[in-house]
Amino acid sequence: MKANYKIALVGAALLGALSFSSTAQQLKVPAPSPGATIKQNLGLGEVTVEYSRPGVKGRVIFGDVVPFGKIWRTGANSTTKITFTDDVKLDGHPVAAGTYGIYTIPNKDSWDVMLTSDLTLGGNVADYKTDKEILKFQVKPWVLPAKVESFTILIADVAPASANMELQWEKTGVTIPITTDIDTKVMKNIETALSPEDKRPYFQAANYYYENDKDLKQALAWADKAIEQNKAFYVVHLKAKILLKMKNYKGAEEVASQSIALAKEAKNDDYVKLNEKLIAEAKKGGK
Repeated sequence: MKANYKIALVGAALLGALSFSSTAQQLKVPAPSPGATIKQNLGLGEVTVEYSRPGVKGRVIFGDVVPFGKIWRTGANSTTKITFTDDVKLDGHPVAAGTYGIYTIPNKDSWDVMLTSDLTLGGNVADYKTDKEILKFQVKPWVLPAKVESFTILIADVAPASANMELQWEKTGVTIPITTDIDTKVMKNIETALSPEDKRPYFQAANYYYENDKDLKQALAWADKAIEQNKAFYVVHLKAKILLKMKNYKGAEEVASQSIALAKEAKNDDYVKLNEKLIAEAKKGGK
């Protein structure tokens, strides 16, 4: 009986241990440095950054937690990764489309920024290999106006062909300019798209020429073609904008008035206001 009792106790203990182990394995707690992913359209491509966000937690960060003059993984946990779907330039340096690890060497008055092809290094910075380095350049840090508790990477000041990647933590900020050559590609796309076809993107071509200060006579000709395809208030408004930029103030007023009539018919108050503003600018310019 005693033997059977001992066996029963051992079995119960094992069952309890297995049950505890199963429960422990299912326990989910917040990560001390939670992961984050940011995506931003830039030019004709996209920029994606995957990183972890450690907190200040009352510590001195740069010069202490992150020593000056030492390689830093630029975040926490695994390698901070950046992906470009199109060729870009970082601070004027060419970078081919692809995925790279971001590592930095913070200093008080300057930061070294490195891109590496090694995506598995993580925090093992002692094993950092310069032969896998794609790019290395230097930028100047700046003082943030307010404390940033969690390490933050963001894409700011986004324009059609440029943006700034900012690293922010504690009271330190670093800006890395990103640019991409869209003009050559867009011009080629326009040339291809306007090859003999029944449906040609005259509106898009005219708008690109207008926005980027190219041949306005060509933009006007394409705008007229676009109106032949679709006499919509926004297409006519584009023609008025082109005429205004060409300083044909009387023509701009006349075409903007046509766009107002079309916008009212379509019950689009926004374009009524845009055209009224354009007419006011034309009247002012024509004096």
